[in-house]
Amino acid sequence: MSRRKPFEIGGVSVEAGTRARVDIPVSTLSNHTPVNLSVEVIHGRRAGPVLFVSAAIHGDEVIGVEIMRRLLKATPLMSMAGTLMAVPIVNTFGFLNHKRYLPDRRDLNRVFPGVSEGSMASQLAHIFMDQVVRRADVGIDLHSAAIHRTNLPQIRLTPGNTRLEELGRAFGAPVMMESKLRDGSLRMAAEQAGVDVLLYEGGEGLRFDEFAARAGVSGILRVMQHLGMIGAKGVPRARGVPIRAARSRWYRAPRGGLFRGYLPVGAAVQPGTVLGAVANAFGDIETEVVADVTGIIIGRTNLPVVYEGDALCHVAETPRAEAAAGGISAHLEAAALFDEDEII
Repeated sequence: MSRRKPFEIGGVSVEAGTRARVDIPVSTLSNHTPVNLSVEVIHGRRAGPVLFVSAAIHGDEVIGVEIMRRLLKATPLMSMAGTLMAVPIVNTFGFLNHKRYLPDRRDLNRVFPGVSEGSMASQLAHIFMDQVVRRADVGIDLHSAAIHRTNLPQIRLTPGNTRLEELGRAFGAPVMMESKLRDGSLRMAAEQAGVDVLLYEGGEGLRFDEFAARAGVSGILRVMQHLGMIGAKGVPRARGVPIRAARSRWYRAPRGGLFRGYLPVGAAVQPGTVLGAVANAFGDIETEVVADVTGIIIGRTNLPVVYEGDALCHVAETPRAEAAAGGISAHLEAAALFDEDEII
């Protein structure tokens, strides 16, 4: 039997049955410190798909970095087929500064596919597309809510993409949301290059969230199993079928003041459900925020001080709100019992 060919990336050859960390030069900081796009490559002995997993495209979304740390220690990867490219930190500049954006204040997820001679963001997007995305068959991009908000673990899908819907069901997050492609986003550029990308959302910017971390690691392993890259041993089973939602809406502050949220993410709501209230500092003026759809809360603010128009609660519309909330409770219970040592 002929030996499997090495995997080539960044001028490095990774032999079949080995793993290597490849540092792809990006730029230098103002103090002459080099900045690299660091990729952990696991190249299996057996043929199979090429999967990339990326995190911290937004530098403050640190939960994806923790998910990646756990993933790279998972024992199922030791006998893997195909090739995994893991990029824990795409936006090194933002990550080091605890910021969402790059130093030029550009959002990296709005400049893909980038160009080799452009802004710092555009150059980084070009390198990531050229060296990682275009070498893959499929990808998983890890995100969280912005700072002062939190998201229920969820998968974002391109409407009408049946392959991504199949992979999203395999991932097994509590919710799958349809989300249109945005100009300049990684998902749009990747799909135009023929690479389908699942987008995972969970947790809060600049914070770790244990439920979101465990849901992310487990989901990636289930996708890898579905793709035939790993076996079932050491892969946690999904708890229930993800709720599919085609629409969602944000409920916003009707006035400035202090917001008291009454319900957590994952809670079911019906028309008339009181989500919370905004009051002034004296307590003599108070306005309730009331749901007018049936669904579940998939995101909410963690900041009590709000201005008029600030986003408070994000509700995914589904007629199966109570069943969805019950399924999410099962996910939470499974996370509470889950032992990280089972998969590393």
